Amino acid sequence: MIIVTKPERLFARDGEWRELSEFAASGQQGASLGLVYGRRRQGKTLMLELLARQAGGFLFAATQQSEAQNLADLGAAYAAFRGLRRPVLFTDWRDALDELLRIGEDAAVPVVIDEFPYLVSATPALPSYLQQALSPLSHAKEHTRTRMILCGSALTTMAQLLGGGAPLRGRAGMELVVRPFRFREAAAFWGVAQDPELAFRLHALVGGTPAYREMCGGAGPEDLADFDRWVARRLLNPASAMFREGGLLLREEPSISDPTSYAAVLAAVSAGHHRRSEIAGALGRPSSALAHLLSGLQDIGLVEQVEDALRDKRSVFRIAEPVVRLHQLLSQRHEPELVVGRADRVWADNADTVAGKIYGPHFEDLARQWCFEHAAPETLGGRANRVRPTEIACREHRRGHELDLVAAESPAFGPERITAIGEAKGTLTPVGLPQLERLEHLRGLLPSARVGALPRLLLFARSGFTDDLRREAGRRADVELVDLHRMYHGE
Repeated sequence: MIIVTKPERLFARDGEWRELSEFAASGQQGASLGLVYGRRRQGKTLMLELLARQAGGFLFAATQQSEAQNLADLGAAYAAFRGLRRPVLFTDWRDALDELLRIGEDAAVPVVIDEFPYLVSATPALPSYLQQALSPLSHAKEHTRTRMILCGSALTTMAQLLGGGAPLRGRAGMELVVRPFRFREAAAFWGVAQDPELAFRLHALVGGTPAYREMCGGAGPEDLADFDRWVARRLLNPASAMFREGGLLLREEPSISDPTSYAAVLAAVSAGHHRRSEIAGALGRPSSALAHLLSGLQDIGLVEQVEDALRDKRSVFRIAEPVVRLHQLLSQRHEPELVVGRADRVWADNADTVAGKIYGPHFEDLARQWCFEHAAPETLGGRANRVRPTEIACREHRRGHELDLVAAESPAFGPERITAIGEAKGTLTPVGLPQLERLEHLRGLLPSARVGALPRLLLFARSGFTDDLRREAGRRADVELVDLHRMYHGE
């Protein structure tokens, strides 16, 4: 099998490209089917266009139009691919699919249909036609090696293609979900990896969606001194492509039939209501009425449910896409002021909101990601299989204490054990000894059945640590201090 070399212009995406190239170049006999999906603006089309170009494959991008119009466009694209002078006239989708699947009669070749949900919307029976074309004794399965890839941004539609009793259930050999860049990848993509504070602020506002760089004029802020001006110009400016992005992400998903109700949930979570009961209280609805709203937002990747580290069936909900949080807290709420050009004032007047409801929660999220993705086993006292928050009851203080992260290891044989606990402070003041003392107190409250060796104490600080805390940590083997530089570059 010859693996297709990843083009230099495709940033990161090494894992995604490996899956695609192995699927496209597979020596397996018979046509095969793969799915690629993810939210808009993640670079799916670019990646598939590059794959088709590198592997000599065919790509057709559907549009929102009638079945006849898409068949006509497909015929023109297919004729150009074959080098024919006139468009091919496909009478229906059965005819079109049979012809597309013949492309791989001589060799393994990718055949990509982009924006497949548009076609399904106009022709609901299309997945069934494809099922028939890929039946075990079909010409495609017995005489071709076509690697058909269906791509789309309508997450619910794409996921349902392989779900339950769907016609294509069991037919696909690849299901690839393209997600935003992780925080370290995003820092490198924006060219700010050497300035962790700038990288953190940028990621807290725009996340890891690749297209947002182009939508922000092709570049991020020059440095920290330029950051506030850049936010006002690129994110809070009604003339900017980014201004309404946080609202459009919800409304462009076809499965969302009542955007207003879903937006209300996003507003509540953005404002700091993270438990189901808190969200219900903010909306004035019973908790039982939130199930379909929360599950719908999770399905389209705007909200994430985070389970409690110590208690089953208890969880919190967090905003998974930073631009949604920015839209809910600033852009939408202060739109009249922003429309008349007061972005600088709105940004300055809402510094406390940004610090407490954007930077603070985001720093906690990155601390958990760092533990799971980057921290060395020596740092965590083991290999973290789960990193989640919790709340620990305390008789001494007669209340619960929130704990930002609990890292737990699940051995092959034996119960899960807690290897480390941590606190993450996204404030502009250095973390000192009182935070370490609090963490030690919480360690003493952990359930003994879940603790093996003495769990490590991890302190994360956006603005560094006091000298006395550094001296204390230097004398102890159970304390780890993690600043932004270590989060972005260390383990």
